[in-house]
Amino acid sequence: MPDACVKLDYTLACADAVGPHGLAPSDFDSDALARIYDQARRVAPQWGFTQLPARLDSADALVGLGDTLAKECDDFVVIGIGGSALGNITLHASLNPPSYNLASREARGDRPRIHVPDNVDPVLIASLLDTLVPERTCVNVIAKSGSTAETLANFLVVRALLEQGVGAGWTDHVVFTTDPEKGALRALGRELGIRMLEVPPNVGGRFSVLSPVGLLSASVEGIEVKALLQGAQAMLERCQCADWRANPAFFNAVLHYLFDVRKGVRMNVMMPYAQSLREIADWFRQLWAESLGKCVDRSGQPIECGLTPIKALGATDQHSQVQLYVEGPPDKFTTFLHVDQFPVTTTITPAFKDEAAFAYLGGRTLNELLHAEEKATRAALAKAGRPSVTISLPAVNAYYLGQLLFMFELQTAYAGELYNIDAFDQPGVEQGKIFTYALMGRDGYADARRELEGMQLSNPQCVIA
Repeated sequence: MPDACVKLDYTLACADAVGPHGLAPSDFDSDALARIYDQARRVAPQWGFTQLPARLDSADALVGLGDTLAKECDDFVVIGIGGSALGNITLHASLNPPSYNLASREARGDRPRIHVPDNVDPVLIASLLDTLVPERTCVNVIAKSGSTAETLANFLVVRALLEQGVGAGWTDHVVFTTDPEKGALRALGRELGIRMLEVPPNVGGRFSVLSPVGLLSASVEGIEVKALLQGAQAMLERCQCADWRANPAFFNAVLHYLFDVRKGVRMNVMMPYAQSLREIADWFRQLWAESLGKCVDRSGQPIECGLTPIKALGATDQHSQVQLYVEGPPDKFTTFLHVDQFPVTTTITPAFKDEAAFAYLGGRTLNELLHAEEKATRAALAKAGRPSVTISLPAVNAYYLGQLLFMFELQTAYAGELYNIDAFDQPGVEQGKIFTYALMGRDGYADARRELEGMQLSNPQCVIA
């Protein structure tokens, strides 16, 4: 594996670079941070996701199943939502060309098309069904609990298509990824003899991208699963250092925490300068928001903490959001994702040399332009006194992506320690699930239905016709 690594540059987060909105040495209570870090290091082995990079031996079986499924289908559909889908989308978008599904099977390395609908929008699902040939479609149904309404609904819809096309053999086209012992999917899989993979019981959905949740679809499309895990392992080892200042995941968590509690900066912008990394910001939004948005701390005291994650893309959002970031409220901290080397170099063909607007571009490359746009945006924010950090990848490949994803997972868990909250539960999400079950008539939710009826969600006096 390469010696290079993902790097964190926090120069433009410092007060001497961006002025009063940046962090000064006096903002860091080193003794307190060292105590929190020592505690985090003691509990980190209990975080289930930290055990995933070491599962290289089990990766062979997963890759074997992925290769088998790739031969069995032309379309591979991942049915899941949230943490059971966003990691798959991120791996697919980051490590394949944007035109992957449009290319010929030969150009895809004899691999199937990949679909991750991640919603129950009726138009979205109907449109997908119209493109599928049941005899050449395989489906991975992912739900750790085995009872997620959106996942089971989409499964029932797609199952009907498969049964119509292949009859009783539809079960051969399906793989369940769920809890190893309990839940509706596990029970149904046992009953019908469906192939099944396990979601580790101590790994939550938003931390599961490096488990079978994310790695099966990666294997199907030929992504180097072992390289992903090796990259994650390299980051894990790098983050086991004794000094908190040398741990990039903890240090970045500290920066975000201090910008919140010292500067009132509660919006976290992630801005990749690589189209391939665009979906990482989506994946990170769930990881960050669901983990840190909590109303009480571990002692039950009110806290109402949480940094709002915002998705941006360079250079696209220089012409969309950056005006707000430069001149709007100073309540945002930006994370830039930088890529040293792109897999291709695209030259700007010289033309119209007598026109100044064209002349300077000719002979340069789009690679140079994108890097210049990134540097210019960082500089514009710094000039306006707006802080940022830059995370650099030597290249976008499975090894460095494994490092990056694992670093963000660790960073999120460390942030939970800094806020003294449980970063691994999601009670606000659970309440919405309960109300959904009640509205859809699931047995056992009559009390929730009555509560909803008393809330008067639709007040005719407030409706604009």
